Amino acid sequence: MQSIFWTLEEVARRAKQFYERDIRRNVEYGENIGKMIVIDAETGEYGIDATGVETALKLKQKNPNARLFTMRIGYDVAVSFGGTVERTTE
Repeated sequence: MQSIFWTLEEVARRAKQFYERDIRRNVEYGENIGKMIVIDAETGEYGIDATGVETALKLKQKNPNARLFTMRIGYDVAVSFGGTVERTTE
């Protein structure tokens, strides 16, 4: 994939656009409310888990340059923008 610089605001805008257009109706129900969703702002691929950490690691493993946006399902507050996720082995 092409490497393009996006501001944090652009990552958030694109991810929220995917969420509103394609994802929300599939995830906002019962047991998902309050869980974390991580969205790849370039592809719209996403995953859900309790903290967002495992999903972010999986998405980064698939695409190390992914621009990820994390938010809590059912809430209007975003909790993080992009960033780097690294797994340490000890």
